This record gives sequence, C-alpha cells and structure tokens, in this order.
Amino acid sequence: MHDHHLPHFHVRLPRGYVNDPNGPVEFGGTTHLYFQSRSHAELAVPVEWGHATSEDLVHWTLQRPAMSPVPGGADSGGCWSGNTVVDGDRVRAFYSGKVDHSPYQSILTAVSDEDGTNFSRPAQVVDDPAPEEGVTMFRDPFVWRDGSTWRMVVGAAGPGSTASMRQYGSADGLSWRFEGELARLPRTLFDGVDTGEGWECPQVIALDGREVALVSSWSHEGGPGEVLAFPVDAAPAPRRVDDGHNFYAASVMRQGSHGQVLFGWITEGRDAALWQAAGWAGAISLPRRAWLDGDRLCSEPHPAVAALRAGSGRAADDATIGAQAEIVVPAVSGTVRVRYDEDHWLDVVLDLEADTLTLDRSAAGGEAGVDTEGAVSTQAFGDRAEWAARIFIDGSVVEVFTSSGRSITSRVYPTTPPPWRVQAPAGAVVWELARAVASASEAQPVRLESLTVG
Repeated sequence: MHDHHLPHFHVRLPRGYVNDPNGPVEFGGTTHLYFQSRSHAELAVPVEWGHATSEDLVHWTLQRPAMSPVPGGADSGGCWSGNTVVDGDRVRAFYSGKVDHSPYQSILTAVSDEDGTNFSRPAQVVDDPAPEEGVTMFRDPFVWRDGSTWRMVVGAAGPGSTASMRQYGSADGLSWRFEGELARLPRTLFDGVDTGEGWECPQVIALDGREVALVSSWSHEGGPGEVLAFPVDAAPAPRRVDDGHNFYAASVMRQGSHGQVLFGWITEGRDAALWQAAGWAGAISLPRRAWLDGDRLCSEPHPAVAALRAGSGRAADDATIGAQAEIVVPAVSGTVRVRYDEDHWLDVVLDLEADTLTLDRSAAGGEAGVDTEGAVSTQAFGDRAEWAARIFIDGSVVEVFTSSGRSITSRVYPTTPPPWRVQAPAGAVVWELARAVASASEAQPVRLESLTVG
C-alpha cells in the first residue's frame, strides 16, 4: 500500500529509523553522507552508521551501512554521532561509542581504506572526563584540519547545568590533548530560547572570517531541544538556526567542491506508535548554504537543489500537485494554501509589513498523536528581488526558506493522498520535484565485495 507521507528527495531509509547526519565529506569527487540509522523502527535496535553517496548533493544512492557496533567492543551499544575527515588517501571517522551502563559515550576513531564504504574496528582517542569534573554528558566529536593541526570539539553538560564545547588538539589525529573549553554557557533563556544544560552535536563552521558554533541544546529531563548558533569570538548569544519543530543535530561539511554545506535531522512530528506502525521514521534535510548576518546564522537551499525540478514551472494558484513539489513566492503579502481535501489544508502566510512568515498546521489533519503547532519566522524578508519564500513539500516533510535566510522545518501527515490543490498569490510558481534517493541496487550494479558491513 503506497504511503504518501514517505519523502522521496530527502535522504531516508525505505524502512527503519534515521536520525543525526554524521560527517558529510567529499572524497574522490563523491560526497559521502553518513547518518545514525536503525534497520527497524525500534529504538532498542543499536545504532549503526547509514551511508549515502552523491555526485551533486541532491541525487543520492543508499549504500550498505558503513559502520556497525562491534560486539563486546567500545561501541557495542551503538555507533553514535560524530564526523569524518579526509586523512591522506583514507576517510577517518570520529564518533561516540555507546556502551550500555557507561556514564559517557567514549570518543573513538575508525578508518576506511575502502573509499569511505567500510570502516575498521575503532580505537579510543580521548579520555573520558574524570569523575571529579562533574560532567554529566559527554559525546559527539567534531574534527577538522586547521593547517597542520587537527582540532576537535566535544559536546558536554557540566556542574550548574552548564553547557560547553570541550576543545582538543592533535598533531596526527591520534594523540589528543585537552585545551579547555571553546565555549560555555550556564543554562538560560536567551531571546526566548532555552539554551540547554548540555550541547550535543557541536559543529564549527567558518563564515566571513569568523568561526561559528552550531550546537543542539539538550537537557536530562527534556532531551533534544533546538539547533543554536553563535560566533565563538564573543560571549555566546545562541539563536535558533531553524524556527520549526523538526530540525535537530545539524552537521557541517566544512570543505569541498560544493563549498560549506549544512544538513540536519528532520525529526518526526507524530507519536512513536504511529511511526512504528508505519515502519519508518526520520529523514535528512536538504543541503543548505549558510552565511552570517551580524551574529545570526542564516541559511538557504544549496544552489544544487534546483536540479530537483522536473520540467517547467507553472502558475501555482489553482495548480494541482503531487506529494513532491516546490513553490516559489514573490515579494508580496498573502497566503499559500496547500489544500489536501475540502476540510484540511496547510497555510504559509507571508506578511511583508510585519516582516513575518507563519506556518499554520492547525487544519492539516492526520491521526490523533500528530503535532499541529504552528511556527513563525520574524525578520523574515530581505532585499532579494526574485523571491520572498521557497516552500519544499516532500510527502510529510515541509521545509520553508525566506529571503532573509530564516527557515522553518516541519512535518504534516494529511490522511488524504495527492493530488492536492494549491492556492497562492499572483506570481507564485510551482515545480514538480523528481525522486532523488535510490538504493545501490536501483542506481547501479553493486559488486558483492562492496557489500561488507563494518
């Protein structure tokens, strides 16, 4: 039975559970995107590293898992978040090894001599925090090369609900020394946002001559919160990277032919019982390009995303669409309504005078247990002449981008399948978008020797 909620151009598994993107890296002209995955939509299944490859950032081939837990090893409970770097003619991964009943996820490294398709057994490279430090969470390394020096940050939660990015340095990527904290902040409300008692998935991206931290706020009692960003050359003033409800665990590719690229985990917006019944959960966001506006990190779809468009654009108002589409709205106030049936719809409201874009899911429908809370981006519109908003629809995934660099990532689960009808302001244009994710067997012949699992 066809599931019209399934995304077709966002990276995800045909079945199973997908969460944090890990270590996007370009190697040999190919982009490798790793991500936490489980072969079944059950959280009790240990995490492994799923793997997808692309030549253009938008058409992806799903490969066999690149890394799986080693029974009795330092990651026996799961291969959790981290990243990858090119190390000569190899790809080197740094990640968190989960061991059941251990207070920390130890920082491990593993090497691929097989073009990033399969990684070796891991080795621990950073000591766990000493008990007297009072660290209550420690995980998720992010490593990059700074000239001849290797640098690493690890997310942590410490005494007094203080979130931090612990910093390490190395000459060879194997022997690491602790160099203090790159940034720290006691839990607070900043600009109405809970900054968290700990920071997961820390990333560092270079923008406009400054280093900018991206962190995922976290707490023991509430779990995941928001993706926040702030330049590290000043006191942390974290601001949301995405104004929606379903964007978390951002991951950065710092260098490559596509420039610096940002991905995130698109979480589910429905109760676990529903996604477990469906047999799948989670997806990876579209690739994004980022920049700084003052101290605020902004983003937009990477230019490569335009390759998803199938055929020519047409007037959006009164258009009929399938479950995969892009709607581009000019700089006018008005509402884009995606009408699923007579009683259910999704609204995107542009108010140029108030400088806001609002996503309204209250009438989108779906079963009990589906989140319908709305979202608002303020200071939403810049001086971009060609468009004010771009709306991407991919089954249950909605990603909205504004001309000032704000974004809203959300989920909707209408019970009525396509075709759906669009109502939009004059000048809005819609494109159908092509399917862009296939398994290795669908995309090309796969040699048996390439199907080993690490």
